[in-house]
Order: sequence, then structure tokens, then C-alpha cells
Amino acid sequence: MGKQHWKPGNMLYPLPAVMVSCAREGENPNIITLAWVGTVCTNPPMVSISLRPSRYSYGIIRETEEFVINLTTKELLQAADYCGVKSGRDMDKFKELGLTPERAEILKHAPAIAESPVNIECRVAEVRELGSHHLFLAHVVSVGVEERYLDKAGKFDLNAAGLVSYSHGGYFVLGQQCGSFGYSVRAGKSGGKGKGSIKKTGCKREKPTETRVRDRKTGNLSRDGRGKNRK
Repeated sequence: MGKQHWKPGNMLYPLPAVMVSCAREGENPNIITLAWVGTVCTNPPMVSISLRPSRYSYGIIRETEEFVINLTTKELLQAADYCGVKSGRDMDKFKELGLTPERAEILKHAPAIAESPVNIECRVAEVRELGSHHLFLAHVVSVGVEERYLDKAGKFDLNAAGLVSYSHGGYFVLGQQCGSFGYSVRAGKSGGKGKGSIKKTGCKREKPTETRVRDRKTGNLSRDGRGKNRK
């Protein structure tokens, strides 16, 4: 069968479904769920988020120039979806959902979400007004990680957290691992060099790839697990 060619549009999936927290002095902190989020640079560490100017969080982030990206898990999915369709103009989302605003390690205004396994603190470096969305380029100034996913050697098994992705209108929990970085050229994974030499292999449940975390304080992360979410 052939392929149809559609008009230009956004068809880049899957994407991370993350909860971005922000706050303005004297007001309740807010959470907005975003999928248009990405890694921009390793050194210095930078990320990006895209927001419509009409969103309540846009004005807060534009004014304070800071936000926290909180990774979403299966347990946080209902809260994440709720934060994506409801406006902070009308409610205190932290209170409504039973989530805990946690003081960030570096940032002055934006709190982290204590129930999230990873909190990425960001300070805005540049805003690009592209059209329907404005792109916020930001420096990562601190990363908080949940200690329950650290082993005795300090290695972080993030893939055990039940992370959630977003694809074409649906949410998906990350599941079976089909490989790890560089597996196609490691011994036993390829049939040699040259075109057509790589053997096709099905998904196998491999040991999750682990990443070493910097030896530093992670802030006041929740030690007793994630709180219950309620609508």
C-alpha cells in the first residue's frame, strides 16, 4: 500500500507528558501539562517548552522567568490530564488534586511537585515568539530525583518509575524495553559492518539502562511515596 500526503502539521510522536509548575509571588502556584517539551543542549544543559500566550501559566513564566518540569508517572496520570484541560485561573490545582508544592532547590518562585520522581528546575534564557506558540529556551539549574529509585551505588533506575508518554491523543506507560543505547553495534547484536548486515531482533526484556546521579543534595524530596490523586 502507498502513503497519503497530508498538509503540514505536527505528527512527531511519542512525546513526554510532563507537568510544568510555576508560581507568582502572592498567588497560588499552578501546574500546566505539556507535551511540547524537549532537550536542547547538553553543555550547558538546556530544555525548551512551548506555550500559547493565552494560557494562564504563560504570563507567570514570562514574568518570573522560571519553571519546573516534573516527570509524570502512571500514578500521576489523572492529575496530569486534569491539569492539561483545566485552567489555574479558576482553581488551586495543587489543592484540588492533593499534590504537594515543594520548595525548589535553586528557584525563587516556582515549586516542584513532591509526588513526581524527577523535578527539573529551569530558568528562562530566551523566548521566541513563533506564531500560535512561543518557545521558552531555558537553562537547567538543578535536578531533584526520588531516592527510592537510587541503589546503594548511587545509580538511578528511572525506567522503574512507570513514566508516561503522549502519542496522537493517547497516554501510554513505558513498558517493554527493546534495546539500549549502542546495542546494534555491541558484540552479538550485529552481523558485521556494511549495509544490510544488522540482524532484526524482537523486543526483549533487558536490564534497564542506569544513569549515575551527581553526588549532591537532592532537596526535600518525598520519602514516603507518591500521594493519592483525586479529581
